Amino acid sequence: MSASVFDIYHSDNKDQWRYALGKSGTRPLLTIGLNCSTATQEKADPTVARVQKVAQLHGFDGFVMLNLYPVRATDYRTLPTKVNATAYERNLQVIEEVVSGCERPTIWATWGQPVVHHSYFLRARDELYSRLAKYNPDWRRLGELTATGHPRHASRLDYSWRLLPFNISD
Repeated sequence: MSASVFDIYHSDNKDQWRYALGKSGTRPLLTIGLNCSTATQEKADPTVARVQKVAQLHGFDGFVMLNLYPVRATDYRTLPTKVNATAYERNLQVIEEVVSGCERPTIWATWGQPVVHHSYFLRARDELYSRLAKYNPDWRRLGELTATGHPRHASRLDYSWRLLPFNISD
């Protein structure tokens, strides 16, 4: 087995559910995407590679990739229509643990327009907003919102874009 690329890695169910992946830092960029894909502790996938680069470009010394749903799928449309309650709840717990461990958490919302595809994506987004409010996170987005008002997915970005405030309550 090769050496770990990422020192933050929380998974379950024989690595079919990934809750968190990243590199430690004193000022990490916390990123919340839609669902996890192929990245492992040993190798990044294209989305995680982009997240890592965005973190570096914006002055963060670490990053943590989190998602609204932890079940792996290379295409969100292939995820089950019914949520796995165990995976869902553990995911929310891990995200709250990660955010609570940051002095001044900055969260980059990057779930994209597909957030409307499964109702549990929207439910997770809303639950996280409520749960994380007590930590006073600085919610951010990269670039303009989609035509329907969602933050752009990390795979749909231009590195020249800036992290802008994201009013998640809207």
